[in-house]
Amino acid sequence: MSRRPARLLAGDIVEAIGRVRTYTAGLDHAQFTADQLRIDAVVRNLEIIGEASNRLPQETQALCPELEWPKIVGLRNRIVHDRFGVDVDIIWQILQVDLSPLHSAVSRLLAQLPSDAD
Repeated sequence: MSRRPARLLAGDIVEAIGRVRTYTAGLDHAQFTADQLRIDAVVRNLEIIGEASNRLPQETQALCPELEWPKIVGLRNRIVHDRFGVDVDIIWQILQVDLSPLHSAVSRLLAQLPSDAD
């Protein structure tokens, strides 16, 4: 596994959330579920979020105890290993409920990490 610094991994999460927000801006549930291209783009960025979360050192994750890191990583694993079992309604629910708190928490985390943090 590569040794990407924690600060860059946290930045990857924030960046991927920004892309998801851009891809879904102004869409309702019906529009989202009807657009396979957007679904694919969103799912790919959720994979990135999960992978970056998985690679964050535990001591860095501990700085955001309110986040359920195993669930974030678990979503990534489910997407990657069960590509045909992705439930678009669950993805939509994640976007509506979980994305903003994740962005806020990881943005705070990013502000705490020195530029050379591992």
